[in-house]
Amino acid sequence: MSEPLLSVKGLDVRLGKRHLGHRGGPRTILSGVDFEIAPGEIVGVIGETGSGKTTLARTILGTLRPAAGSIRFEARDLVGLSKSELRDFRRTGALQLILQDPLRSLDPDFTVEEIVGEGLSLRGHRRSTQVHERVEATLALVGLDPELASRRPGEISGGQRQRVSIARSLIVEPKLLICDEPVSALDASTRNYLLSIFAQVRAELGVALLVISHDLSSLAGLADRIAVLFQGRIVEDGPLDEVFNRPRHPYTGLLLASAPEISRGWSSFGGSRAALRRPTLQVLEDEQGGCAYAARCPFADAACRVSPPHLLEAGSGHHVACVHESTWQGSLVGAGR
Repeated sequence: MSEPLLSVKGLDVRLGKRHLGHRGGPRTILSGVDFEIAPGEIVGVIGETGSGKTTLARTILGTLRPAAGSIRFEARDLVGLSKSELRDFRRTGALQLILQDPLRSLDPDFTVEEIVGEGLSLRGHRRSTQVHERVEATLALVGLDPELASRRPGEISGGQRQRVSIARSLIVEPKLLICDEPVSALDASTRNYLLSIFAQVRAELGVALLVISHDLSSLAGLADRIAVLFQGRIVEDGPLDEVFNRPRHPYTGLLLASAPEISRGWSSFGGSRAALRRPTLQVLEDEQGGCAYAARCPFADAACRVSPPHLLEAGSGHHVACVHESTWQGSLVGAGR
């Protein structure tokens, strides 16, 4: 088995009022996060708003420093890099970010050609003909007519802007794309087209993707594996088909029930669904010592509130952080699942 492209181990992130806008000391946003991405693999991270998804992306990219843990990219520890070393690493283009709103990340005064080709120019490609040819080829790869190269972001559609953002990332030949809610602002048909482009990019270029989303249906048919994030902790991860067909954590079941396109009957939770819908906190409270999901879980008992469960092997590359997995699974069987 090949070495992972990205390996995140024991990641803890604590943010203070400068980031969160609150009074008081730092608060824990991510706790004990572990996951890996193999070369060319697509991993989806799913979770509701406030679960820590964007914080995870920013920490991997180095714009936030973790309080503990390691982030290894091709066996290189990114956490241990100095500011100058981190700048040098970013200039390689090996790790690229695609944001939800491309209009905010694209310079409105630049043409599409200038935006997409900027990365090459920064890496010393001075021949305008060579850059132009690379830009045209990359635009074609993401399904854009090269004639759009002379337009500016405000002159093209939202879906086209997102494809420009993808092209800008791809032209520097990255090894990993981190996509933070890349299709959530788009209509259904445009969203599906963009997702097909991600699959094509992986197939043709061998690029790995970390796709962050609050919507499981966006990851259906795209991701190889799914990691489920709740209040800063991964509560389940496994192959996409395993997670969709046999979720091991009650929170994953709730997410499936909330996605009618892929729910496949998960709308039935017996008498537990209302309890599963209790409001969630937006950050991990430091005094909370037990399972992050205990306050919303109808299967929780006193033991669940003592210490957080560890992510343990549940078979077939599937991991779950739930001491009552068998109880929760049994309730689904009783409900006809």
